Formats: sequence, structure tokens, C-alpha cells
Amino acid sequence: MTVYQEIFDEIQKANKIVITSHRSPDGDSIGSSMGLFQFICKLGKTVHVVHPDKAPGFLHWVQDVHQIEIYDEEKEKAAELITGADLLFSLDYNASDRVGAEMEIFLRTSKARKIVIDHHLNPDIEFYDIVFSDTYTGSTSELIFRLIEGCGKLDLLDSTIGTPLYLGIMTDTGSFRFPSVSPETHETLAKLMRAGVKHYEVHEQVFDTNTLDRLKLRGFATSEKIEVIHDLPVAFISLTSDELNKFNYEKGDTEGLVNMALSIQGIKIAALFSEKDGVIKISLRSKGEQIVNEMAKDLFDGGGHKYASGGIFYGSLSDAIDRFKNNLSKYWSA
Repeated sequence: MTVYQEIFDEIQKANKIVITSHRSPDGDSIGSSMGLFQFICKLGKTVHVVHPDKAPGFLHWVQDVHQIEIYDEEKEKAAELITGADLLFSLDYNASDRVGAEMEIFLRTSKARKIVIDHHLNPDIEFYDIVFSDTYTGSTSELIFRLIEGCGKLDLLDSTIGTPLYLGIMTDTGSFRFPSVSPETHETLAKLMRAGVKHYEVHEQVFDTNTLDRLKLRGFATSEKIEVIHDLPVAFISLTSDELNKFNYEKGDTEGLVNMALSIQGIKIAALFSEKDGVIKISLRSKGEQIVNEMAKDLFDGGGHKYASGGIFYGSLSDAIDRFKNNLSKYWSA
């Protein structure tokens, strides 16, 4: 029996299904969650999506995204859904602590059957009953498509299911430019478009909804806050809490900003340091032979993909930057 059929059989047997994803939702966590949600709804099953925190505004257009139960906002209700589930999905994260310490308790104590669908390295296979993991695939949303196709249910695919999946694939592959994009990825996109997905509308919703404050913040960051380490092809941007507040920062306003630093000619590693609520959040990006997931794990209690990772630092912004700069040589591939 294939893993696709195994997962489909579990869905068919379940009465109360809950889909979870990681903290600080992005396009792929929203896309895979809502794509699977819509698919399970079409099967006539009871399903809820529970996320640790709310998605940034540029993702609020996704159909039914407001049906996601947010643990940080309604802890009791979210906990009841997880506790009462007989089937739990973990999408786009490889270990239960990625949902945050409070919500993790309910995942850990749940008696439900547990399925992980993910593309990050080193999944916690001990925790899950079924593991569908492919670290060579560019997004979890692409894996959800493969699940639907693999269990013989492509006849159910429509724009309602396909649009969030396209979103997840597009955002987690950097608009299809990362090395993880394969011929199969483009074949998947073609099938989604044939099912009615309007690809241009997804791009417009994600990239053409800037506020004036967000554009001013990006302009300030790229003109005043980019630093280049001249003995290595490395660049970084740092933003203090005061600087973010000056531009009326809202969650998601710095999305993709690190890629501006990476886009500088010759740069191979880029970082974004942003100070918010007493914590320094770090985004790391790379290309070529350079990988950043181990750096994120070792230095900033984080992780992610080879070329796109992140983490956090408890301390001053200057200390976080010093840790990054002083340890670069350990992770540099000559």
C-alpha cells in the first residue's frame, strides 16, 4: 500500500480531523493547510484547521482562511479541537515544538492518529504514526497535490483546492527559482491551472498589495540598512524596533526583504535581523554551494531549508549580528 492510500484510508476512517501547521505561518503553511482542508471537505468529512498564530495580512485573501482557529486568540477552543480529534495532521513542520510550547502540550498528549506531511530535514519520525516526508520537494503544498493525485482523487481538484496549493508552491520556491523546483513541480502547476487556478491572481494578491508604509520601510531598509561584509560575499539588513514602529510595522511587512540583500550581485548569503517584542528574529537565505540551515540551528535555535532558514535570538540586536558575523567562517563552503 502506498503512503497516499494509507493516508486516504485514515481520512476515511476518521470522524474528527484537525490540521495543524507551524508558528509564524507563511504561504506554504497556509497553502498546504487550506488545500488539504478543502480536499477533506469535499470528501464529506469534519475537519478543522488550528494554527498557533495568525497569518500576515497578505495571506488573508485565501478562501476560508478566516475559519482557521488561532491558538493564541482562542486557546480553550483550539485545545478542545486538538484534544477531541481522532486524526491529526502536522503540515510543513518536522517536530512538534515548531507550534510553540503551549500548543505542543496538546499535540503531545493527543490520542489521535498522527500524520506528518513535510519537506524539512530530519522529521521526528518517533512522534508520528504515518510519515510522508520528501526533503527534495520544494514545498509541502506540492506534497498535498501528490497525495490527492496518488490516492486517485484528481477528479475532485478544482480552483478551491488548487489555488492555496499554487500559493504554497509559489512562495516556498521563491516564485519557482530555487534549486528544489523540478520538472514535476512545473507539471503540478500545469495541472492546477487546468483545474481552474488563475495563477496571475495569486501573484497579484501576494505581491501587488503593498501599503505605502510597507514600501517606505523597504525603501529605508534597502537604502540605509544594508551592510556588506567585504571579505566574504555576505550581506545583511538589521531593523530595530523603533525603526519598524516608525513605519507602522504590521506582521508580514518584512516578508521577502532578506531576498533584496541576496539579490546584490555576487552575494551568496544574506540575513535579516529584526527586533520586535524584545526578541531578535533572523531570516537567512543563500544560493550556490552555501547552505544556511545548520547556521540557523546552531546559532539561533532555528532551522529550515538548505537555502532558506530562520531563528530567534534573545539579547540585543548588536549581539545577534556579532554572533552571525563571528561564526560565518564555520559555515562557509569554499
